[in-house]
Amino acid sequence: MVGGGAAGAAVAILLAEGGVSVDLIDIKPDIGALGSGITLQGNALRVLRRLGIWEQLSEQGYAFDTLGLRAPDPNGTLIAELDDIRTGGADLPATLGMYRPDLARIMLTRAEAVGVKVRFGTTYTVLDQDGDGVSVTFADGTAGRYDLVVGADGIRSWTRRTLGIPLETANVGMGIWRAFTARPESVTRTDLYYGGPSYIAGYCPTGADTLYAYLVEDAQDRSTLTPEQSLDVMRGLAQAYHGPWDDIRATLTDPSRINYTWFESHLLDGPWHRGRVVLIGDAAHACPPTLAQGAAQALEDASVLAELLLRESALGDDLWQEFTGRRYERAKAVVEGSLQLCRWLLAHERGDVPGLMGRISHLLMNPA
Repeated sequence: MVGGGAAGAAVAILLAEGGVSVDLIDIKPDIGALGSGITLQGNALRVLRRLGIWEQLSEQGYAFDTLGLRAPDPNGTLIAELDDIRTGGADLPATLGMYRPDLARIMLTRAEAVGVKVRFGTTYTVLDQDGDGVSVTFADGTAGRYDLVVGADGIRSWTRRTLGIPLETANVGMGIWRAFTARPESVTRTDLYYGGPSYIAGYCPTGADTLYAYLVEDAQDRSTLTPEQSLDVMRGLAQAYHGPWDDIRATLTDPSRINYTWFESHLLDGPWHRGRVVLIGDAAHACPPTLAQGAAQALEDASVLAELLLRESALGDDLWQEFTGRRYERAKAVVEGSLQLCRWLLAHERGDVPGLMGRISHLLMNPA
């Protein structure tokens, strides 16, 4: 398993629980994860419950079942309160917000508990596959022989490049400021503000006392800003938004809690495997977070792949055809829907946002 994020850790857990010997490597030095918070919708929670960690997640995170739409006016007027569709089933909340590093820690602790051999701070240098397996040489000089290699190593996947798969990752044209901060009592769910100086201003509670807030702008080079300047920019953009944003803005005081990234996207056409190496998660499909489905789609990849590997006695065409059939069109619909929301915003066009969100949610209600 290459990559210890949501997709790699989930596959590792499910296979180890099924009696498979699994090695997981990650180039990062520890389980810390970049970013602030993460929004997990019901279809993601359905997979996470299968991993045996739902009780921990529900204790650490913040669950809610509605979505608010607010106006970028002096009062932050609530325009609509929408009941979120419970895409994971009636016995799971519609949405759970979490601190991203907490999710990473819980998943990898679970992986080790079920027998996954986890190694941080290393990668591989050679993948040499034949009809019977894959010989892997690691950066520390060790080597191993495996039936299958899973490349769950993210949007810039080294595994994808090693396989020689050409895939253009496109800049969507938007950048996002994120802050991890204290949760005021006025924030009990995600609210989205469309318009104003930013395309989107939103927030998601991640625990009893925490949240992450975000502002989406035109993509630009923010790399020269100091942490203090980044904080000033985010606070300045937030000045236009009110209601709960007035409470949130008062908590934006720590420059180390601010980060900025661009929205990027790609989708690998056709099968995601080459011989005995398969790509999942962001390595195969990545989308802007406008539908909050990136992690969920990665977890669905993991769930389907593990199910098929544990069911079938050999890696054959039937397995890969079923994997592609169950995952490609579903991931494609999410990527295209996420990009459609971006296109509407960039064009300042009033699109049917609730309708698009509803269509995708109904698609995701059925397990992958």
